Amino acid sequence: MLENVLENGENQKELTVYAALAKAARNWDAYHAIVNTLKNLEENETLVIQSGKPIGVMRTHKFAPMVIMANCNMVGRWATSENFYKYQEQGLIIWGGLTAAAWQYIGSQGVIQGTYEIFQSIARMHFGGDLRGRFILTAGLGGMGGSQPLAGTMAGAVILCVEVSEARIDKRIEVGYLQKKTDSLDEALTWVEDAKKNRQSVSIGLKGNAAEVYPELLRRGIIPDIVTDQTSAHDLVYGYIPAGLTSEQAVELRQTDARQLQAMSGASIAEEVKAMLEFQRQGAIVFDNGNNIRSQAAQYGVEDAFDIVVFTEGFLRPLFARAIGPFRWVSLTGDAEDIRKIDRYILEEFKDNDIVTNWIHLANKYIPVEGLPARIGWFGHGDRTKLALAVNEMVRKGELSGPIAFSRDHLDAGAMTHPNIMTENMKDGSDAIADWPLLNAMLNCSSMADLVAIHSGGGGYSGYMTSAGVTIVADGSEESDLRLKTTLDNDTGIGVLRYADAGYEESFDEIREKGIRRVATEAQR
Repeated sequence: MLENVLENGENQKELTVYAALAKAARNWDAYHAIVNTLKNLEENETLVIQSGKPIGVMRTHKFAPMVIMANCNMVGRWATSENFYKYQEQGLIIWGGLTAAAWQYIGSQGVIQGTYEIFQSIARMHFGGDLRGRFILTAGLGGMGGSQPLAGTMAGAVILCVEVSEARIDKRIEVGYLQKKTDSLDEALTWVEDAKKNRQSVSIGLKGNAAEVYPELLRRGIIPDIVTDQTSAHDLVYGYIPAGLTSEQAVELRQTDARQLQAMSGASIAEEVKAMLEFQRQGAIVFDNGNNIRSQAAQYGVEDAFDIVVFTEGFLRPLFARAIGPFRWVSLTGDAEDIRKIDRYILEEFKDNDIVTNWIHLANKYIPVEGLPARIGWFGHGDRTKLALAVNEMVRKGELSGPIAFSRDHLDAGAMTHPNIMTENMKDGSDAIADWPLLNAMLNCSSMADLVAIHSGGGGYSGYMTSAGVTIVADGSEESDLRLKTTLDNDTGIGVLRYADAGYEESFDEIREKGIRRVATEAQR
């Protein structure tokens, strides 16, 4: 899984997986030490990792995790981007992203699927379930943003993606995620209008800067149907490229005057978000796609930046309240046929789950294999366990070529506190309470998972989030049955309880339907 996140990563030389800074290991020396230790780890031992660096091997027991890790966790008042950069330069810390340092990233499929589900939710809520003839405007074609053009066309829309780096545009065309490119806004808009008129699904990459393109579209009176952004706006030094600079010039300025670069990036983000707000006032569906762009804009003078809704609160919270979220499985032998066999099982056994079955049909048509063959599906409490136990039985019977690893995004029901993304505007006001992901991680250790991680934000995300990740392997053994059931039931169970504690009716339904044991105080009753 460690090697897989690197194979799918943006910059293997720097061990960077995605989002400009999210790394798989602290440095190459640490990477090789991790690999060598894992190869010689006994079943009653646990490898301890601190911010991408192996610290020691502890004698535990055969049901304990193989790996526990904590990445980028700084004490409250010290959790600033300035301190992060200082500690990073001193070689003391890395940002693990969500799934990078936890070795759970499966390539672009996970991001494509999440973005697709957001677009589909918007379609159901605002456009009668159909995005044909609708225009999506967005920006960013990096490791995360590169998923957007394919997700948009899969949803039936015409999507224009603004990106400063032509190399990134070319990369997305090469892998089949993007159809057209141009450096002319006029040409791009001609393609958009033709596609809208003919209700065609088309993806277009425009070489340009969103801080300039978005205001120009407003000046021309062009209002898209949907507007978002998935640039690396979370980081003003290593991520976002300000207007007036090429990517190469930004790299040079980073070395000579990082503070100036930071100020320029903040000013550009402010202009972009002002344009997004005006699009919203004129009728577009506008949302923050989880890259902290509103927070950055607010710091640079855009007082109403949070009038833009975040995607989780706007479109996905009823699912998370039932602990339905992005669940993943990976063929550890590299045999793509294993994934296809699991697909067939799901299409038969979960035929009433429209979200999952629809995605599997689309994935088989559009999603290429990247690194180890993998699949993602939005499963909730009980269903994740049912699938994992069935897969373990398939491994046991020799129907699959070998073990399957199960994990999930850190952006999951009980696994993340991020007051500007996952937990914004919770019913009970508990947006910033970070106990939940910490409890989630401790519970998963107690439940016999194979890998458990606790992450916090780095770079521009410093101080904004805490999350937990988990991986568990189905190797066909009876012991795996116990570990899979215990871990997956408890991982989603605490997610349902987290939302019940906040007062969400969907979670109360889930508790009643699934028999989750909740302890409520007299006041809660």
